[in-house]
Amino acid sequence: MTNHVLVPVDDSERSTKALEFVFEEFPDARITALHVIDPADFYAATGVDGGAMANYEQIRENHERQAKKILERAHEQAAERGLEGRFETDEILGGVSRSIVEYTEEHDVDHVVIGSHGRTGASRLLLGSVAETVARRSPVPVTIVR
Repeated sequence: MTNHVLVPVDDSERSTKALEFVFEEFPDARITALHVIDPADFYAATGVDGGAMANYEQIRENHERQAKKILERAHEQAAERGLEGRFETDEILGGVSRSIVEYTEEHDVDHVVIGSHGRTGASRLLLGSVAETVARRSPVPVTIVR
């Protein structure tokens, strides 16, 4: 029996579909929506220039604000279904795939449900598919939602 489901969320349609899938398929489980802020995105936005530290802080703050909006939307989706008591959110800083797997190990997660494609552009091409990496490394079952 699945007691705790982790759903990594970002600003993608697939992420939203994954969250809806969890609401439908795991009606009695505790659900955690997790957003990972990847510091590599800060460096990509600054151009990795030594004089860009002030810009780095501003970019980090923008990413944190965006994360809060994403998690607020997830809370709204859960509230619409009356799931407030079993639904929680969390935000962490780190490499996306690795952070999801570590969170799974450290928070007694029984199942991960992840959208098939969330990240776009160069970071997705360079890093490979987050969903695929999580599925390969996760200590618990992973469902990939398309």
